Amino acid sequence: MRATIVTIGDEILIGQIIDSNSSFIAKSLDKIGVEIDEMISISDSKTHILETFSKLQNKVDIVIITGGLGPTKDDITKKTFCEYFDDELVVNKEVEAHVIALIERVMQRPASQMNIDQALVPSKCTVLYNQVGTAPGMWIKKDKTVYISLPGVPYEMKYLVENEIVPRIVKEYERPYIIHKTILTYGQGESLVAERIEDWENNLPEFIKLAYLPSPGRVRLRLSARGTDKHFLEKNIETNIISLTKIIGDIIVGFEEGETIEVVIGTLLTNNNQTISLAESCTGGKISQVLSAVSGASKYYKGGVVCYSSQSKIELLGVSETIIKEHSVVSAAVAKEMALQAKKILKSDYAIATTGNAGPTKGDSDAEIGTVFIALATPTKVIVEEFNFGQPREKVIDRAVNKAFEILQKEILKNLL
Repeated sequence: MRATIVTIGDEILIGQIIDSNSSFIAKSLDKIGVEIDEMISISDSKTHILETFSKLQNKVDIVIITGGLGPTKDDITKKTFCEYFDDELVVNKEVEAHVIALIERVMQRPASQMNIDQALVPSKCTVLYNQVGTAPGMWIKKDKTVYISLPGVPYEMKYLVENEIVPRIVKEYERPYIIHKTILTYGQGESLVAERIEDWENNLPEFIKLAYLPSPGRVRLRLSARGTDKHFLEKNIETNIISLTKIIGDIIVGFEEGETIEVVIGTLLTNNNQTISLAESCTGGKISQVLSAVSGASKYYKGGVVCYSSQSKIELLGVSETIIKEHSVVSAAVAKEMALQAKKILKSDYAIATTGNAGPTKGDSDAEIGTVFIALATPTKVIVEEFNFGQPREKVIDRAVNKAFEILQKEILKNLL
């Protein structure tokens, strides 16, 4: 079963907003065995929308459209639907009642005619009731293709995908199983990893595909299998992972079930009633940003200090001025003190500290540009490692963040043994 995702909006095409809707929809469909052919972003133009609908007609089973369903005049999707499906807009009384009640309850004012017009829908469509907003979704079939229109507001789109679209597709369509397994590797680049596993990759069965997902400091290897026998697919993926572990077990640090390493770390800390704190210099708070973006992070993340200058390390963390003068602010000694002080001040089980020269200038230290020291204070010891991540600046910061997570995850797992 195949689908195309279409996002409508000039704001996407000019880079004013990032299209996160397509990613959410694609992940939701993939979980139920729907293959995504492509993702398309188009302008708020009737002609462009009609051309896109026509091009996709009978080429895919499902077309999911987001955007263009608001109350303003530039939201034209419903009218364009009517033109494409030779239909007309009619009032849906259930939607109308919902819109009026929602506006009066939330906005504390009477619903305007513009709001009430949200209840106008093509007569041929199946209405997808939006309990968290005013714009309903629409489901309409033409020949072999179903067109589904959803509001562009992310939380409204997500509600309709989870409560209307996915259950309806599962009920009405036969779908294959799609199984993914992602192996997390750290410390070696994509080309080196590919060289090491070349023979293994060449011997994968045809129904299992391998994808390399590189980022600074880490490479994820995603195995994907598609077929009608779920048990057979899972068994074959696990068998091939076992053989892969024998080849590159030294750089495998974990597995993703659709989860990122920060989520995996959060789960490990939560399950063991442990906490983490941070003292960041060269990473400028990015580790904190990634950790705190995870839902439920307050259970294990105690907080962090961004101490960019030498003086802030002294005043905020209590790092010894003598140590900074003797060893330089970018040094193993300073990283160690930062981690210990963060662990002490924030009363956490673990603490990560970073200090380095991300570039392009050297700042408070004469250390070579690209040099980063990462320290991890554990319940029993302090680990400090030195790296040179080269340039540019963004690469240094991203690799430092990823390496910090790698060091933390390995140490947590080691302490569980």
